[in-house]
Amino acid sequence: MVNLLNWATGLHGYLFIGAVLFVLGTISIVSRKNAIGILLGIELVLNAAGINFVAFSKFRTGSIDGQVVALFIILIAAAEAAVALAIILRLYRLRETIDAGEANLMRN
Repeated sequence: MVNLLNWATGLHGYLFIGAVLFVLGTISIVSRKNAIGILLGIELVLNAAGINFVAFSKFRTGSIDGQVVALFIILIAAAEAAVALAIILRLYRLRETIDAGEANLMRN
């Protein structure tokens, strides 16, 4: 049990969680037709990258560079979410659907 806890709190545990989040986000992006589901998948992928930056920063370099990069990832994700939600709302007002396949019809 102690060995499992050491693995889970070490670098391998964080990288495992990051990999699981990345895979789930990629599956969500590829398999969803709903624009909100795709947006949530992108958020999962960005969070996975942030966890990996923080983990490598903590266990390999000992500096705060990974935390700074993770902070920028959070800021970029917030801006991306705001812009994407505005686009999704516009799509819903025009077509009354949030299906990502209808997004090419916004040219009118």
